[in-house]
Amino acid sequence: MTDTDPAPLRIATWNIRKALGTDRRRDPERVMRVIAGIGADAVLLQEADFRLPPRPPVLAADRLAEVTGLRAVRFDHGRESLGWHGNALLLRPGLDLVRTALHDLPGLEPRGMIEAVVATNSHTFRILGVHLGLLRASRRLQLSALNDLIPPAMDMPTLIAGDFNERSLRVGLGRLSPRFQILSGGPTWHSRRPLFALDRIAISPGFQAQSSTALHTALTRRASDHLPLVADLTLLPRGQSIPGTT
Repeated sequence: MTDTDPAPLRIATWNIRKALGTDRRRDPERVMRVIAGIGADAVLLQEADFRLPPRPPVLAADRLAEVTGLRAVRFDHGRESLGWHGNALLLRPGLDLVRTALHDLPGLEPRGMIEAVVATNSHTFRILGVHLGLLRASRRLQLSALNDLIPPAMDMPTLIAGDFNERSLRVGLGRLSPRFQILSGGPTWHSRRPLFALDRIAISPGFQAQSSTALHTALTRRASDHLPLVADLTLLPRGQSIPGTT
């Protein structure tokens, strides 16, 4: 594959609620079985660490690799935690890390974002993982900060995935829409009776969406109060974008 060939990419995002299911059982193995079944190239997790210091991981990295075939990206934070503010990233073998970064986001609650630049053959793209605040005023500040962190010229294809805690595309996520196509596979919360599309994947020019779906099965209804959101994308040849997005 060369940089003139489109590259298929499956992305998933899931708030695993520290592996606490809707049956009130904390079951990391169940969460990992769901992740394994998705078959994603990259999985963004939220609430992947316990909240109180030292914020140990909910899922053991070695067990994750064994069950899912994915490796947990290690971020330079000096903690045992799998991620940053509960945000974690899992990658399939063959996706190479170019660099990683951590960011704190403003707002009433402590929130953060993870960043990874990933290469596959001659394609390079950026992945951002977020879990935005419960208050809209905080989310607005966080989205503005997120926009400021992304180069204005969009130096490479960029996707943002996570629990946006937001239902409104116009009011709540309007700060992203000029630069990103915001995907939704339908309601993801509450998993037993989904009503709200709180989980999103946003893509810049350079990606084309083939499909996006909330994964609604008997297992995902029990594993967390959020459903996983799965998107099949195409990473377009360098310099090519979807008509109308530039």
